[in-house]
Amino acid sequence: MKPDELDVADYMRRLGRQARAASRQMARASTRDKNAALLAMAAAIREQRATLLAANARDLEQARADGLDAAMIDRLTLSEKGVGSMAQGLEQVAALADPVGEVSDMKRQPSGIHVGRMRVPLGVIGIIYEARPNVTADAAALCLKSGNAAILRGGKEAINSNQAIAGCVRAGLVSAGLPETAVQVVETTDRAAVGTLITMPEYVDVIVPRGGKGLIERISNEARVPVIKHLDGICHVYIDDQADHVKAIRIADNAKTQRYGTCNTMETLIVHASIAARVLPRLAAIYVNKGVELRGDEAARKLIPSMTAATEEDWRTEYLAPILAVRTVESLDAAIEHINTYSSQHTDAIITENYTKAMRFLREVDSSSVMVNVSTRFADGFEYGLGAEIGISTDKIHARGPVGLEGLTSQKWIVLGDGEIRR
Repeated sequence: MKPDELDVADYMRRLGRQARAASRQMARASTRDKNAALLAMAAAIREQRATLLAANARDLEQARADGLDAAMIDRLTLSEKGVGSMAQGLEQVAALADPVGEVSDMKRQPSGIHVGRMRVPLGVIGIIYEARPNVTADAAALCLKSGNAAILRGGKEAINSNQAIAGCVRAGLVSAGLPETAVQVVETTDRAAVGTLITMPEYVDVIVPRGGKGLIERISNEARVPVIKHLDGICHVYIDDQADHVKAIRIADNAKTQRYGTCNTMETLIVHASIAARVLPRLAAIYVNKGVELRGDEAARKLIPSMTAATEEDWRTEYLAPILAVRTVESLDAAIEHINTYSSQHTDAIITENYTKAMRFLREVDSSSVMVNVSTRFADGFEYGLGAEIGISTDKIHARGPVGLEGLTSQKWIVLGDGEIRR
């Protein structure tokens, strides 16, 4: 029965029951079977390329009719190359090491027992996302390989694309002898489906939202299930007075202009006052040439008269656009204080040749990724060697930073003995 033929809440609870049952089978699935399913999914996506592109064309036609902006249409669009990349992504996840069942820290205690930890799946993961159809394949792959069941709820703008990809996912699961309900893509576009999904702790163990700030705020506020998320990417680069100028200019340029609309793009540049006159004019020339609007404090504007005045709100803003806030400081302490006050705890970097200052920055900046002499644009699961990521977390419990296969598992204590009793 289709979801429009029954109550949405009942439909979502049915998906939840099916996912919970499937999660128990997935927890004991072998690495061989999981990899076989992933490779079969990749093959199905390649075989169904024409079907996927036709479904995406219907979504694009509707998106243009609905007046969606160019950025949204760009994220929604599937190309021949994009379909191939989805298939390659599934194959890459199949090649990754399986974290499930990994035992670590096994130690013998004075009582004779051996105590360690085993990595296990989280159970059922609900993923709520917008626009990008490739997330359907990526999320399915990561949840499957980590031994979880998944309920995927994509945006209404990609409903046809997501359902076409879901067909390939189901085919791969069935061909490997795994339950096809291990990955379920919600078929209704009714917003009530999200409300039910995030309030089913009896069926869902964790929610991962991927989308705009409004979506993530709503889910964070209303969920009765733990949420892995980040709201903003207000990322900083601090150029220290002992920075290598060449490195500093190259990194500060890349961190802002390599891509504007990503969560790991620098939004505020902080420069030590003693070297501002040497690096800021050179950087400003690069930024202005690339069309970046600069908003700075009084000291920065004295060096760059064309710069507009920054407001308190600028320090708190994730622009996702060619706009950059610039601040000068008198010390490392002031830089750290600014970052810990205004950062969204996503990614922050220092450029310095002073080892002691670098180590202080790493210890004292309270963000999920903290970097030395490198662009913030590297804060990404693939660049970190995770193979892929399901999102980035700025939370402090469980997963923090890019969330890959290991982040979709937890650890439980295991104890091995040979008849020991406590005395």
